[in-house]
Amino acid sequence: MSPTKALVRRSALVLCLCLSACATPMADRSDPRDPYENFNRKVFFVNQVVDQVLVKPVAKGYSNYLPEFIQNTVGNFFGNLADVWTAVNNFLQAKPREGLQDTGRVAVNTVLGIGGLADVATKLGLPKHQEDFGQTLGVWGVKPGPYVMLPVFGPSTMRDTFAKPLDLYADPVNQVGSTRVEYSLRATRLVDDRARLLPTTDMIEKVALDPYQFVRDAHFQQREARILDAQLEQ
Repeated sequence: MSPTKALVRRSALVLCLCLSACATPMADRSDPRDPYENFNRKVFFVNQVVDQVLVKPVAKGYSNYLPEFIQNTVGNFFGNLADVWTAVNNFLQAKPREGLQDTGRVAVNTVLGIGGLADVATKLGLPKHQEDFGQTLGVWGVKPGPYVMLPVFGPSTMRDTFAKPLDLYADPVNQVGSTRVEYSLRATRLVDDRARLLPTTDMIEKVALDPYQFVRDAHFQQREARILDAQLEQ
């Protein structure tokens, strides 16, 4: 399965998980998981403005005018970089089989996929996983703590927020020697990720009575599902 199809499937899953939020009256928005809701909503609003004014238009142009095979190539490249940290986290979560699969993906895609530009590993039966240090802490038993809406990065929890610096430090893009190249790669990845989420976010904008609550509930359900799956696999 190509990264594009995989991301579409994940986006559809997120959408299905958060549809339940539509049934919740807007008047009953109090959630004990979100004690900083007033502040979080302000950050959410700023993020939305930046997205609508800057990021989303660029992502739409990227999606509409760049050939699909180039978009797939870009997604494959950054997916291969992400597999490195995913492998480390699978080992930390005591999942050696998944960790070895991720390591194999990096090796196969880097060599046979020409630096990760092609996803050869998936065709060879090596499944793709998504793990970060926040999930690892969850598997270790660390509770998520209060919900936090981060500037730029979006929905998170206190646990995942404390894990974020290590995730960022472990990003292979940090190893690029040129600052110009590093920031170019980060900008390209941001646009590529945003473009792949356009169908999901457009649907959320249409059906959600309260987009903030919609995103919050979907985030909790998705993170809890991933951590539970990881614990069951141990």
